[in-house]
Amino acid sequence: MSKLKVGLVSLGCDKNRIDSEIILNNIKAEYTVVEDLKLADIIIVNTCGFIESAKQESIDTILEMWHYKEKFNCKLLVVTGCLAQRYGSELMALLPEIDIMLGVNDYDKLNENIKKCIENTGNKIYNCGYSDSNINEGKRTLTTPSHSAYLRIAEGCDNCCTYCIIPKIRGKYRSRRLDNLLQECSDLALQGVKEIILIAQDTTRYGIDLYGKKMLPELIRRVSKIHGIEWIRLLYCYPEEITEELVNEIAENDKVCNYIDIPLQHISDDILKLMGRKGRKAGIIKIIDELRKKVKNISIRTTIIVGFPGETEENFSELKDFIKLTKFENMGVFKYSREEGTAAFKMKNQIPEEIKSAREGELMILQQKIVDSIEKDKIGNVYKVLVEGKKGKLWYGRNYAMAPDIDGLVYIKCKNNLQIGTMIDVKIIRSIEYDLLGVVCDEFSK
Repeated sequence: MSKLKVGLVSLGCDKNRIDSEIILNNIKAEYTVVEDLKLADIIIVNTCGFIESAKQESIDTILEMWHYKEKFNCKLLVVTGCLAQRYGSELMALLPEIDIMLGVNDYDKLNENIKKCIENTGNKIYNCGYSDSNINEGKRTLTTPSHSAYLRIAEGCDNCCTYCIIPKIRGKYRSRRLDNLLQECSDLALQGVKEIILIAQDTTRYGIDLYGKKMLPELIRRVSKIHGIEWIRLLYCYPEEITEELVNEIAENDKVCNYIDIPLQHISDDILKLMGRKGRKAGIIKIIDELRKKVKNISIRTTIIVGFPGETEENFSELKDFIKLTKFENMGVFKYSREEGTAAFKMKNQIPEEIKSAREGELMILQQKIVDSIEKDKIGNVYKVLVEGKKGKLWYGRNYAMAPDIDGLVYIKCKNNLQIGTMIDVKIIRSIEYDLLGVVCDEFSK
């Protein structure tokens, strides 16, 4: 008897992607994984439930997969992830097309629940229990290119920002054991991974719950000793948790990309306080200055929320002035999403949607001008580029200042074929908005 075919749709952030990779690896033991969902007997949707737009995308995808049950081979529709954890019982009631609902801690139960559902045709399975003692770990089937992989170093969050629902979905902050992380990195390196991207809701607090102190610098040092790992990239570093030891490690360790993602969200002390953020303007400016002083050509990415309840024109002007002065190499701007279950949901002085949109647009225009200036200054420079693919006649890849999927690309003119996953020296000849165009140095010199 041939194995049933399973297809998976993964939505949301890179942390959710890792859950999907664990799911895929578990599923492979019992079923055949297919990319074409029309061929799938079972479809799994790993949802996001963070903000309104993500929730809507998840619901739209569930409804789309329901139609696959009507039109194609699908017999079972499984919904997992943050939306399932947040709204599980409501979703089951509203969407009877769902056969199995699993929360964020229940991926190890997936195979047995599918088997039960098949054996008891028509029975629905709801399993959205939660335990802070559980951390999703295990072998993964990578969905990223073979040369790059995310490494989730902790689960959950203790920061309790007033706009964020994650602690109620993912629970308290739990670091993974150092030896488990190093073993996973070694396994990834043996698979050909060259770039390790460290992620968590807050990477800078890694180890404090397990070891009584921040262990991110030590983790970086240990990962950098693993043969085959050439780049280590840091995402989601909270500014108030960035230590001098961490700054020095970035500056002195050749394998650490001179790149850091610092989710600031705002700069006005009034708004930071309302957001429940621990950092304040003076401390944020101090750590940015320290990073730029000690780390040569560092690329700083941040995210900003506009339209938070109570954000005045003065607060917004202060934010604009800060962005003009700081000149972030990369910046994402998001409109505040009013989420039930968060403290900010009940706050007074909610900002009208049209004002949120106007402020978002204004900051994006400002950031585009800043990036144009920064990128033009890179013309004539030579960068090590990790080759990732080809579009038309141009190859493309990323340099140290570009995280996958969220930053730009380096497009490469080259007469010869390049090998995906290799690192080559590229001389920049032109900037194109958030991207760069360059030529391979060996060919440029001919």
